[in-house]
Amino acid sequence: MILADLHTHTRYSHGGNTPHEMHAAAAAKGLELIGFSEHSPRPQGFDYRNEYREHLSRHLPDYAREVQELKKIHAHGPCRVLFGMEMDWLDGEEEHVRAACTAWDFDYLLGSVHFLGRWGFDDGSDAWKDLSQEECEKHYVAYFTAWQRMIASGLFRIAAHPDLIKIFSVERFHVWLADPCSLELIRQGLQALRDQGMSMEISSAGLRKACREIYPAPPIMALAAELELPVSFASDAHGRDDVGYGFARLASYARSFGFREYTVFERGRRTTHPI
Repeated sequence: MILADLHTHTRYSHGGNTPHEMHAAAAAKGLELIGFSEHSPRPQGFDYRNEYREHLSRHLPDYAREVQELKKIHAHGPCRVLFGMEMDWLDGEEEHVRAACTAWDFDYLLGSVHFLGRWGFDDGSDAWKDLSQEECEKHYVAYFTAWQRMIASGLFRIAAHPDLIKIFSVERFHVWLADPCSLELIRQGLQALRDQGMSMEISSAGLRKACREIYPAPPIMALAAELELPVSFASDAHGRDDVGYGFARLASYARSFGFREYTVFERGRRTTHPI
């Protein structure tokens, strides 16, 4: 049974609820742990169409204060709180990323890739509609290459939504994934993840997105199982209704590949819990 959701967002980025409301939802659903992992502010030039950078930057101190207060209030349960952040890995902006990672005393940090160069590839489907298979595959290779650099940085504890790149091209992604060379590229990233002592996130967010598929896809899960990677679970909730979303399905999915426990990081210390 999964009792920890380590990837959630609040109204301080583009979520819909306060930390208090998100925690209340987690407690109501029987979770024993909720990890807050608000987005990190991105530099100018790394933009979404509905950009929330200024709002997020202005309210980050509020986010940190409210989550740390919740952590103290609920230190003894029944639903404890962890203080984290989801950091965008931005090639060429490593110093910015490193500075953001040390801004507060986090329990853990999620590392994720949302940008290839200055393109936020998950910011709507329009850019993907007319791409050929070959063009998509270049993006997949670029994504997993950046993902490896993110892992190699040593800054993060959990690799979030490992195959987010499939969000708007899932059929073409699976064509690419069937190529042994593609799997070898991903294997290299997973091996680096293991060597860094990180955990791979298994996320229900894809079930609510255009790809309608858990992150990561079965072939990646099989590689992770073969490498005996630690895993963590997440909803990537941006509203209280999605906290713990699909966790029974995630548990069944993980068990089908032989996973029997999941990992939590608290102040950098790793603990494991039965699924």
